[in-house]
Amino acid sequence: MSFDSLPADSLLSTPGAALADPLSVAIQARDRDVIKMVERAVADDNVMLAFQPIVPSGRHDRPAFYEGLIRLLDDSGRIIPAKDFISHVEERELGRRIDCLSIKYGLETLRQRPKLRLSINLSARSIGYTPWLDALDRGLLADPTIGERLILEITESSAITVPQAVGEFIDTYQRRGVSFAIDDFGSGYTSMRYLKDLYFDILKIDGQFIRGIADSPDNQALVKAIVSIGRHFDMVTIAEQVESARDAEMLHDIDVDCLQGYYFGAPTIRPRWEPCEQESQVG
Repeated sequence: MSFDSLPADSLLSTPGAALADPLSVAIQARDRDVIKMVERAVADDNVMLAFQPIVPSGRHDRPAFYEGLIRLLDDSGRIIPAKDFISHVEERELGRRIDCLSIKYGLETLRQRPKLRLSINLSARSIGYTPWLDALDRGLLADPTIGERLILEITESSAITVPQAVGEFIDTYQRRGVSFAIDDFGSGYTSMRYLKDLYFDILKIDGQFIRGIADSPDNQALVKAIVSIGRHFDMVTIAEQVESARDAEMLHDIDVDCLQGYYFGAPTIRPRWEPCEQESQVG
């Protein structure tokens, strides 16, 4: 965006804006544009899921399950990854509506493919959002096999905001067969006390510890410690953002259970389901 293209009074639109630097004003304008774009896509149901495989460590030809990642389409039909908009909407009701669409399309995919196991992301803020809960309950009631094939991923940073609500939610839906993953573990938010109290089934190790791990003794030591924690709490461990054969081999040696990353496949809207459908066990 060119600063010359901004309205002449744009620098004076908020208190103290006369002293605002042009870059801040441009960033604010861009953020407003992102939110408007997301609102249009959600209102028009211009969304889809992209699917990325999660493979057992040491046996990469047969995915254990897939992760369904929400994608929006802009006005020209281009796919927009979640990383380009999620930070703008996560704390808004708009974020809850996106979670509703994620679970809707995830459950539809599970209904269409009865041997598939699939994980879907949500913010802990959506746990108390009635439309999202209604969508989940409808899906579980529609097909008695869906619960045992559904994994819900809650980010570490999100879970820590409402730990009691997350714990009660996990307890309720684990009884209906649903599994739960703590996503981006190690990003710096969860205390061990909360990890002990929240009975997650799967622990996904944040990619900052995974990328280049073959050449990083420090990250090797940290991931070994995280794997030990996972074992203690009877959680399946998954390494995120695996991007090379050497890193995959190192993670196998460290005894990480499953691997996910571009080395095994980028998220795609046209996945090859067959290997996953032949065997959908984790670990």
